Amino acid sequence: MQIAVIGAAEATAEEYATARGVGQLIAGHATLICGGMGGVMEAACMGAQERGGRTVGILPDTGNGNPYLDVIIRAGLGQARNVLVVQSAEAVIAIGGRYGTLSEIAIALNQHKPVFGLNTWDIDGVIACAGPDEAVERAVGKPLECNGKLKLGN
Repeated sequence: MQIAVIGAAEATAEEYATARGVGQLIAGHATLICGGMGGVMEAACMGAQERGGRTVGILPDTGNGNPYLDVIIRAGLGQARNVLVVQSAEAVIAIGGRYGTLSEIAIALNQHKPVFGLNTWDIDGVIACAGPDEAVERAVGKPLECNGKLKLGN
């Protein structure tokens, strides 16, 4: 399974911590797909790598992206790469975000992919979640239990 994590390249401290937790929870259940830049994308990749997860960044240009990417795809498409990020995933988790995140949400909803939101755009089709645990559980379609405890914080 592949899950896209979307959000701003410049994240607040709260968004960064949330994204890191999401990445930690995704590890071991799915490959994390993102736009490969900083902020929410970097934090999610950091969290996934901390737990041995695999990360893929689809970059807007020819740069190197954040330091927590296992696979780098230099799309050279600018914001158009948002289509590739969403197209590559079975589910999308949106964390905060601005208009770039909104465009990815719209693409996902048009493709009938589930979008789980954490303090993001409040629009029809985005399923608001209380925290990283709920968002990732819904994205992978099953409870994330490991020895009776959720993986986040273990």
